[in-house]
Amino acid sequence: MEATSGRPAGGDADRRLGRRALLVGGAAAAVGTAVLARQELSHLWWRLPGVDKPRVAGAVDFRGARWVAASPANYRQADRPDDYPVDRVVIHVTQGGYRSAVKAFQDPAHAAAAHYIVRRDGRITQLIRELDVAFHAGNRGYNERSVGIEHEGFVEDASSFTDAMYAASARLTAAICGRYGIPADREHVIGHVEVPGTDHTDPGPHWDWGRYMGLVRQVHTPET
Repeated sequence: MEATSGRPAGGDADRRLGRRALLVGGAAAAVGTAVLARQELSHLWWRLPGVDKPRVAGAVDFRGARWVAASPANYRQADRPDDYPVDRVVIHVTQGGYRSAVKAFQDPAHAAAAHYIVRRDGRITQLIRELDVAFHAGNRGYNERSVGIEHEGFVEDASSFTDAMYAASARLTAAICGRYGIPADREHVIGHVEVPGTDHTDPGPHWDWGRYMGLVRQVHTPET
């Protein structure tokens, strides 16, 4: 016989069990959420600028480049393009020989270094990973958004810029543009002289921009 209260017999017990199930279920959900939150938080460090992320010693970003590490004082560790979008390539001239440039970039007191040096003979040395912020442009915002390429030689000496240098540097710039989806044009491939606030004049009047950009475009493969 059913109870006259209109509720099924055993309703109080059922409600107690239901509340207990809700409490237990809610606690389990909270624990699960906390676990997920901890897991998520444990991965947030990957997005923090300057964090020491796992990387392969001596690895290069451009095939065929030689690795020679710059002083850690001359760049800031990062995880570009996640930390900072990369949308510029900055062209420099060393105002000296290759060895003196490497020595300067390995000197912590120098306070500057580029990602790459291209020699007169076309050989390329990488000193800083592209994911890191090199102190090369004299402008923090441009450092964070660009890859810097030094070229062995002197701005006042046209003979510094050899056929081998132009060809190798153009392949390097084209690869960088392709990697980050940078347009291969003069708005995005610039000289150090064009960085806002700089007092530098490189690459100087003897750098053949028409020739250089033509070579870059020949090998540039835009992102699809």
